[in-house]
Amino acid sequence: MDGVFDLGGKQGFGPVDRTHEDEPYHSQADARAYALSVAARGERAYPIDWFRHTRENMVPTDYLTRPYFDQWLQTVVAMAIDAGDVSLDEVISGKAKALSRSANPMSVADVRNMLTSPASFEREANGTPAFEVGDSVRTDERGRSGHTRLPAYARGANGTIHAYRGAHLLPDAGAKGEDVPEHLYTVGFAARDLFPEVDNDDTIYLDLWESYFVSA
Repeated sequence: MDGVFDLGGKQGFGPVDRTHEDEPYHSQADARAYALSVAARGERAYPIDWFRHTRENMVPTDYLTRPYFDQWLQTVVAMAIDAGDVSLDEVISGKAKALSRSANPMSVADVRNMLTSPASFEREANGTPAFEVGDSVRTDERGRSGHTRLPAYARGANGTIHAYRGAHLLPDAGAKGEDVPEHLYTVGFAARDLFPEVDNDDTIYLDLWESYFVSA
């Protein structure tokens, strides 16, 4: 959605901290938070875009100041409350009022297998692709009230279809609990067209769904 959560980031918040980029986690607490989020996703089969949408409903101050995996924990808890798996009272007290709903909780091996097993996310879509490799396209310039994978910096921009990726579930619909297969493309944009301060011939590639385009 439009706000501090934008996929492309926002100006004015300083440089990205890259001091830990070679480390998967800053602490064991981060690793446990990630494992918990994966286990929760496996039990309920939460769509990834529902997870993203829930996280984007976080208070902006928390989003900008709290550690990354701390935000993940808050997101998982919010989804569990929404699904009826736990209550807010249980979260606050740290004590469950009943036995776990799951008779077969995921093991470490289950989580590892889910993360490492190859999977295809391609779906069948109605109709043929509207664009081909080499076609010129222009992205929608309007803002979005819900989750989207069209970053603000690439709206209202002209690009060229670089590759067709098949049909995949539209994230905007997935965040609403809807399965809407749609044709997906890799689109190339001249970096200087997206960022006026760029002084080179670089190309930025984005994977974008067909409904993100307004004209050819």
